[in-house]
This record gives sequence, C-alpha cells and structure tokens, in this order.
Amino acid sequence: MAHELTELERESAEPIPDADELAGGFELVVSDHLKSDADYQAQMSNLGFGVDYSDYMAHATWHADGGWTRKVIEPYGPLALDPGTAVLHYGQEIFEGLKAYRHDDGSIWTFRPLYNSARLNRSGRRLAIPALPARDFMESIVGLVRADARWVPQQEGASLYLRPFTFASESFLGVRAASRYEYLVMASPSGPYFEHGFQPIEVWVEKTYHRAGPGGMGDAKTGGNYASSLLPKVTAHDEGFDEVMFLDARTATTIDELGGMNVFVVMSDGSVKTPALNGNILPGCTRSSIIQLLESEGVSVSEVPIAIADVVAGLKNGTVTEMFACGTAAVVTAIGRLASDDFDVTVPAGPMTKRIYDEITNIQLGRAEDKFGWCYRLA
Repeated sequence: MAHELTELERESAEPIPDADELAGGFELVVSDHLKSDADYQAQMSNLGFGVDYSDYMAHATWHADGGWTRKVIEPYGPLALDPGTAVLHYGQEIFEGLKAYRHDDGSIWTFRPLYNSARLNRSGRRLAIPALPARDFMESIVGLVRADARWVPQQEGASLYLRPFTFASESFLGVRAASRYEYLVMASPSGPYFEHGFQPIEVWVEKTYHRAGPGGMGDAKTGGNYASSLLPKVTAHDEGFDEVMFLDARTATTIDELGGMNVFVVMSDGSVKTPALNGNILPGCTRSSIIQLLESEGVSVSEVPIAIADVVAGLKNGTVTEMFACGTAAVVTAIGRLASDDFDVTVPAGPMTKRIYDEITNIQLGRAEDKFGWCYRLA
C-alpha cells in the first residue's frame, strides 16, 4: 500500500515566501567582533561535526502576556541563565536540525525547512511549549544564514549545520509549564557526521535500556530522549560499536530506531521495510524523503513492526540483503554489523544504500532534479 502523507509531510509541502521577502524579519544586530581571518580559516580547514560555531545566532523570546517578541540576529555568545531557570530542572526543551548547502554556482539552499518547522511545533505540543509561527521560523533561518554566509562550506560533503531550539527560561521551582521561553538558532560549519565517512557502521542492539515507551516522548525531538540513550551508547562505544539500536519498550522484540536515526531494511526481492511510526519513533525528515523517493521509483516500501529476530534470521538466510540508518546529520549510513548478547551477524553491503545516499545528496546539492520541490533557496 502506498505511503499516506503524514501531517508533517503535508505541512512541509505548503508554499514558502521567497527568501528576499523573509529577509529582515529578524533584525540584524551587527557584530563588531567577528572571528578573525585566522580563526575562520582554522575552523573551515578542519571541519568536525558540531564543534565550532559561526558569528551570529537567531534569538526570539516568548512571554505569556505578549507572545513572540525581540526577534533578532545577534552576535553568537553565551546566555545568562538564573540557576532557577526551568529548563535546568524539568527539561522543558525541544530542538531541530537542518543544513544549509552551497551549490556549485555559489548559491545557498536548505532542504525541506517547513518539515523542521512543523516538527518543532509538534514536539512543542507534547512538552507544553508555545508554537512558533512557520514564517518566524523561516525568517530566522534566512536571516541567520545570510548573516553567516561565509560559514557555508564549499568542501564536498560539508554543510552549515543549523540547530533551532526552544527552552523554558522562566526562573521558578514549581512543577508547571513555564511562562517564558527562548527560541534560538545556532550554526556550525560541519563535515561528515561519522569520522570514517560513508562506511558501514557497527550497531549494538540494546535489550535492557529503552529510548522511549508508550505514551512517552519518543516522537518528540527533545533532549530527554537523547539523554536516555547515552548510557547504552557509552557502553557500546567502549566495546567498539558505532551506534545503538533500541527495541520497543513493551516487549523488547521489535526495532524502534537508533539513538538518533531511523532504520530501513532491504529485502532480497527488492522491497524495503521500515518501522511504523508508533509514537515511540521520531518522524524523521530523511526517513520521509527516502520513502517518497523509493515509491516514486516503483520500490515497495512497508511501514510495519519489524521483529529483530526476523532481521537476524533474514541476514543468515539471505532474505535481508542490506540495512541502513538515516537522519539529517549523517543523511544515509550503511549498517555493516548487528550484535547483541545472543547474536552477532554481518550485514552485507549492497547497492541500494549508496544509491539512496547519492540521490538524496545530489538533490540537496542541486546536482539532480528536485522533482518533489524539497529544496529552498536561502541566499
């Protein structure tokens, strides 16, 4: 059965005003302390992922009695927080991740930004955080990228990673939703997410700890979900694994997702499976794009519960031929090994993973037809 568009996918397909119309919606506060040429060159010649930052950040504040105010692009710098700030005690925080890409002609683009805007607000609803209008979201992205245009890398595989986030900034110790919030966007010139580039990763299948459970916040992009994944990730990394795959919290038998990426399984008949969105899984933008891309090419994609036992058996008998993970940061990453306390299996390398990676990144970089209208010009 063909994929039925989700609410996020429908919202992300809405028309967006031209960036020139949105520019200036967040007022630019010009910095007189831009990073020196030496510091700039040092950062841009040695790109990590999310470790260095640009000159500016976007910032807006929400008050219960006035809504979103003080929308500015201001110099990047520390925030002053009272020790009683609500986010430090109760974790009322949401975030997003998207990238700005430099095309071969020097123009700067991003990929499906309204998906991120809609998902930020979806996450916000779960954590009782006020919605940010889509126009404000787009104005903040346009304004920041234009102010930080020099930080969009030209190197192959590099981008300017953008991190929008909202947190409760009211100072109080009572347990309730806050009455003040800060929305910010920071930017980080970045290389590949995995240091070894497009190479298969080794994944530990976690059976003791769970990322999220029924009725929880698994489908919200909030820091608590990532915090719950860190202990098993640290343990897995100590044993030589790159990532952790989490199973459902109710039975510990079906695949949910990796710590920060969705999962796909390629079958020997050419069909593809991915775990159904069940409230515990983040509805990834890259996941959505891959499903639409594959179905447009006639590939059968099933969104269903996937038992880890069936995957292991399929890898042993040849009915499972590839597995890959996906997300904004890494785009698409092949899985080369799955292991747990009762199995250790090699996942074959195959052509579909690399083909999907190439097709998605070529669209993002303007080197292939954008038949879905996913790309948006920022500058």
